[in-house]
Amino acid sequence: MDITIHASFLPHDDPDASLAFCRDVLGLEVRNDVEFGGMHWITVGPAGQPSTSIVLYPPAAAPGVTDDERRSIAEMMAKGTYAPINLATPCLDGTFEKLQASDAEVVQEPTDQPYGVRDCAFRDPAGNLIRIQEQR
Repeated sequence: MDITIHASFLPHDDPDASLAFCRDVLGLEVRNDVEFGGMHWITVGPAGQPSTSIVLYPPAAAPGVTDDERRSIAEMMAKGTYAPINLATPCLDGTFEKLQASDAEVVQEPTDQPYGVRDCAFRDPAGNLIRIQEQR
């Protein structure tokens, strides 16, 4: 079998803030921006990796989600427990400095983890937990 990861999904509650963060802070390129009914699905991805994407989506638009579930999703997003994502970079310290200089909420400074990786963590504008590992 030859399987790759095509897209991961990261919820947002403000498409403009999420787009600005992914594009201007993380340096991801915008691949698609679809609007329907006042909601936005925005596809971003790392330059030079056209087959790997992150879809920023409005979780309230999922079919079949009840109002109670929408409230739970919003609460979990705010705590960073709904849809965490892991990214990687060859220069963790430089990436961390850029993130720290932005409006991103730092959760963890670069740390050598006991399980063998060096990483940091922060929250995006929607509250999602984003961990960044140093590539070795």
